Amino acid sequence: MYIYDSRTKTKHLFKPQDPNRVTLYVCGPTVYDDAHLGHAKSALVFDLLSRVIRANGYKLIYAKNITDIDDKIINKSKNSTISIKELTDTYTEAYHRDMDALGVIRADIEPKATESIDAMLKMIDTLIDKNHAYRASNGDVYFDTKSDESYLSISGRNQDEDDTQSRVQGSTCKLNPSDFALWKSVKDDSVSFTSEYGKGRPGWHLECSAMIEKHLSNGGEFAVDIHGGGADLLFPHHENEAAQTRCSSKHEIAKYWVHNGFVNIDGEKMSKSLGNSFFIKDALKNYSGEVLRYYLLSTHYRSNFNFNEEDLIASKKRLDKIYRLKKRLFGLKATEIKTKFQERLLEALNDDLNVSVAYAIIDEMIQNANERLDANAKDKTAKKETMANLEFLKNLLGFGVQNPFEYFQFGVDDKTKEIINSLIDKRTSAKKEKNFELSDKIRDKILSMNIAIMDTAEGTFWEIKS
Repeated sequence: MYIYDSRTKTKHLFKPQDPNRVTLYVCGPTVYDDAHLGHAKSALVFDLLSRVIRANGYKLIYAKNITDIDDKIINKSKNSTISIKELTDTYTEAYHRDMDALGVIRADIEPKATESIDAMLKMIDTLIDKNHAYRASNGDVYFDTKSDESYLSISGRNQDEDDTQSRVQGSTCKLNPSDFALWKSVKDDSVSFTSEYGKGRPGWHLECSAMIEKHLSNGGEFAVDIHGGGADLLFPHHENEAAQTRCSSKHEIAKYWVHNGFVNIDGEKMSKSLGNSFFIKDALKNYSGEVLRYYLLSTHYRSNFNFNEEDLIASKKRLDKIYRLKKRLFGLKATEIKTKFQERLLEALNDDLNVSVAYAIIDEMIQNANERLDANAKDKTAKKETMANLEFLKNLLGFGVQNPFEYFQFGVDDKTKEIINSLIDKRTSAKKEKNFELSDKIRDKILSMNIAIMDTAEGTFWEIKS
């Protein structure tokens, strides 16, 4: 398995510190609003990476944090008169709901910032003791970037560059312009935590470093094997995380750094300030989560993703082919059969998640399977191998997880579904009573609704006519 390291800008053979305990940490959402397509892209990339790691036989511990205290959260709570806990609980639940719809497997550990204050204060204490941090005259505590000889080694920037630190306001109390807050003093009655440094809140960058040490680090050369997140986090967030961990412990924070690209909408970088931040919940009104999953994973994770509806429709058509093949074999149980397809698919994804090659291999498998079944509909070997391949595809990439008939029902409202299901139940009863005239009338009524039905050993299923 090969993985591209953002720090070295090189693809490396993946060698975890302990093959029996691979660790992955990904920066999660700040829960003050609904999740957008940028959140979806990052979550899907690392969901796929976690699946590939496990498919290679590794035992993975995957952690993704939830930032539930932040200036944006506090401001939104004030403006909406909703408590911070109610606000963050609401958006955390919404985030999970959206991710579930996309088929994202939840991380093994999801620590919250408000549950990790003690760990953050402990790291601050250590950094002060080691002369890597200082208390400023305004009550804040800052990290002294000049004290870290390796500062900016992650992003490759120069120390003298006039960069602004994200989420950190400039302060005349800092020793160096690049110093960043570990603890921000709170003088008013806004949300704060008590500490020996007075009332305040932890700096955003400190959160992940402390959580990694608390939940994943086991004293090795690196705190975790892989640290991931969006490309926008490389500097200053991940750079500052690395500095904090390096200077407070005897190890680096991560052996490999993995970053996914930006999401653009019709060519423009997604940004709420530009007013084109496309919420996942809105996209799910028009397309199933699995269609969005297939589409958002179709471009290599390090590339910027240009979201447009034309390409989304094209992706749906490719995913449809998986479900049409699955429909041909409906009712058959998958068996564990190793095939060349499975080997080739994993090999492609082992090459730094090369989805372009992987998707081509999937298309080829579908075409070959259909040709074999067209040539001999009773070919048991073809059926068993295809079912095994579809099961492998479902587990590795999360494609083909639904009942194939229900997949083709997307877009039908709940009321219409109730009507159709009721008609099917009445038709089934009429057939049992050998009232074939009535059953035929009901069938014709269903067909007139642009619905196709199929009687199987598992029951009668329906879908929208294509």
